[in-house]
Amino acid sequence: MKRCLFVDDSSVIRKVAKRILNSPDMAVVEASTGAEGLDMCAYDMPDIIVVDGALEDMATADFIRRVRALNSRVKPQIAICLTEVDIGAIMRAKRAGAQGYLLKPFTRPQLLDRFRAFDVAA
Repeated sequence: MKRCLFVDDSSVIRKVAKRILNSPDMAVVEASTGAEGLDMCAYDMPDIIVVDGALEDMATADFIRRVRALNSRVKPQIAICLTEVDIGAIMRAKRAGAQGYLLKPFTRPQLLDRFRAFDVAA
């Protein structure tokens, strides 16, 4: 079973993502802050991480770098979630180790398409 971590301060965004993605093949866990997400990654690294592009407690690129620095056999696919296309934020995230981005609010097809791009069945 694949594991996905959604890191976003919006409980609505996390709930919608969980409702869309939870399946027999995918377990979705949630974190409301970058620090909470890092703790979860250190304990049990997920296969996929979707992180808010505007974390309240740390820069998103710092979160991504810190995830990449953790010693884990799992190397997660990482996407940032933005409210608008921000080329600077996307490039900073990619340089830090992210593979892509998606826009919120997202629809079921948009989220599933992003996960297909990760080559992960949802």
